[in-house]
Amino acid sequence: MKRSRLLLSVIVFSLLPVFLAAQKENLDLAMVYKIKQAGSRGNSLEEMAYGLTDFAGPRLTGSTGGNRGNEWAKKKMEEIGLVNVRIEEARDNTRGGWDNLKTYAAMTEPYYASFACNPVAWTGSTKGLVKGEVVLINAQSVADLEKYKGKLAGKIVLMPSTATYEMSFTPFATRYTDEQLKEISMAAAGGGGARRPQGDMAQMAAQREIQTRLQELLRNEGVAVVINNSGTFNVPRSNGANYRWGDPEPVPQLNIPIEAYGRMVRLINHNVPVVMEVEIQNKFFESPKIYNVIGEIPGTDKVLKDEVVLLGGHIDSWHGGTGAADNASGCIVMLEAVRILKSLNAAPKRTIRVALWGGEEQGLNGSRGYVEKYLMDAQTRAKKPGWDKFAGYFNMDNGSGKYRGIYLQSNEMLRPVFEEWLKPFADMGCSTVTIRNTGGTDHQSFDAAGLPAFQFIQDPLEYNRGYHTVMDTYERLVMSDLRHNAIVTAAFAWFAAQRDTKLVGKPDMPQMQGAGQRFGGF
Repeated sequence: MKRSRLLLSVIVFSLLPVFLAAQKENLDLAMVYKIKQAGSRGNSLEEMAYGLTDFAGPRLTGSTGGNRGNEWAKKKMEEIGLVNVRIEEARDNTRGGWDNLKTYAAMTEPYYASFACNPVAWTGSTKGLVKGEVVLINAQSVADLEKYKGKLAGKIVLMPSTATYEMSFTPFATRYTDEQLKEISMAAAGGGGARRPQGDMAQMAAQREIQTRLQELLRNEGVAVVINNSGTFNVPRSNGANYRWGDPEPVPQLNIPIEAYGRMVRLINHNVPVVMEVEIQNKFFESPKIYNVIGEIPGTDKVLKDEVVLLGGHIDSWHGGTGAADNASGCIVMLEAVRILKSLNAAPKRTIRVALWGGEEQGLNGSRGYVEKYLMDAQTRAKKPGWDKFAGYFNMDNGSGKYRGIYLQSNEMLRPVFEEWLKPFADMGCSTVTIRNTGGTDHQSFDAAGLPAFQFIQDPLEYNRGYHTVMDTYERLVMSDLRHNAIVTAAFAWFAAQRDTKLVGKPDMPQMQGAGQRFGGF
């Protein structure tokens, strides 16, 4: 009996913070109603979407379009009425600036066929229009590369690829079902990803060695263009070369979709000569810094006004499309959320700050730079003055899909808090709370430092089909979903700004491993 009582006491004591957290959530439902009405009646999402996609264009880190997007965002924050608006240095831009000025590719023999194509960022230009034989690299070992030495000068080289087209029998655009959301809510902590079998390590090492030697061969041989298999549905993907500002310009590279790549491979394998013509014009220029765009609704409480509730999403994109779903959608939702609050003349106790991060696609650079500057030293994990003033962060970067709930990032202490916060939105289909982590974007910079930082669960729609491709344009945006997201974000920002205490982060665990858990060393 004593043992049972002792056990019960331990359980009750361990759950006390949870009980207390649940008791503290005295939500201002009148404010929720006002936010819903203001978000539903009038918004500027369409115009903001136009400004950040069609007008600003592609926003590759350090590019002309990237700078144009930053200036647009600063002006928009000022129009909304935010204060302390600035374009702020985040980190050094080691790659420098790069703009694509022209791209053309076509097969001319055995017949003419124009190809959708996209240059690899931070690779060089051709010497005007080049025309040459297409050579398929077929190398299973380093020794296989020897047969290509002295034979690739002026050639157009098809890089080896094992990717094949897989027929899909499921819809491209989907929404979560109630059953799927229930499964998500009951999931165990962690990301759910499987580890690569250890038996693959030797094979992986061999492939890396082949790729290293192949890159050396391409540099030494003087090839005209390198062609990669990247993309499907005749839509090429976007990515960037491993380039540092000041290095020699890399060999010109193009990504073409699997349909174009496969056609040429089959012709070559049937001993049919293939000829292509390609023209690429790229511009390298000095662009030494990565920037964040920041603005605020200032806090009004004399005790709490210096504490910060942070909203954010990354403003940079890849260069093929206009970065609509990834991640103009997140940026305009955050701007719309604070616009809603400003339209209500909201006077939050804590400061509500919006940050649009630069350089996310190259390693979460903008948000990591912010953490390093204001919150935590990346190497020593020493807390900086902003640490004690940090009241929580909410991020959006999963495309245009509707919010369906929130990831706890393994922070079980906040489950009762967010369950209460989501109750006013259950009628909007947004009520799921999961212990799961989600990664790959800017909340990780804060989460890895032990700070309370979260990403919302969103309907997938067709995000995986179009992001990082030339398809990622205005048309990928679902305005009704974004309107829904802005309303929920505005409410969460208000709840966090008004509660008696800050949101709590996870205990500091410097030895934590896994995606997004190693601060300063992703």
